[in-house]
Amino acid sequence: MSLRLGDAAPNFKANTTIGEIDFYDFLGEGWGILFSHPADFTPVCTTELGRTAQLGEEFAKRNTKVLAVSVDPLDKHLSWINDINETQQCDVTFPIIADENKTVANLYDMIHPNASETFTVRSLFIIGPDKKVKLIITYPASTGRNFVEVLRVLDSLQLTAKYSVATPADWKDGEDVIVTAAVPTADIPARFPKGHKIIKPYLRTTPQPNK
Repeated sequence: MSLRLGDAAPNFKANTTIGEIDFYDFLGEGWGILFSHPADFTPVCTTELGRTAQLGEEFAKRNTKVLAVSVDPLDKHLSWINDINETQQCDVTFPIIADENKTVANLYDMIHPNASETFTVRSLFIIGPDKKVKLIITYPASTGRNFVEVLRVLDSLQLTAKYSVATPADWKDGEDVIVTAAVPTADIPARFPKGHKIIKPYLRTTPQPNK
């Protein structure tokens, strides 16, 4: 069965470019991003892993570790990293999982037979400190992911995990947020002292509480 939001993220042990890891131990108490790519030495994947490396400090600020996975072997990963670093002007230090037996790919339903019977599609999972799946995004092999959007969603997930708010369409870190229906209007001033607006009884906004 495929994973759904709120499901426990399956744990696994795997060989990676930084050695053998236990997924839960690697994540520790922080957030995690697990994303698959169809194959090594392919152009779109090269740009994606390069972009992930370039954003390393941004993920670290958010207490988030990233792991990539494909069904290619470890020696191929290690050789490909040199190309990624050269062409994308980066330093890939996050682990790339060698999933030759498709163990991780099957656990996370990363192979979509109608797209490819052998290669993973561009699946991405954000996993919270509670080891639950918080976000699933799937792209076809021909379309590279938008990692600015990945960071935006990560910001939203981390914010809404701490406060009774939701984020509106196209929200970016620092912008006003929506007070959830669970908070009575009378309680808003005490819960959100920065102020609020009542646009409709069901649509109340407040400045982002952690800024």
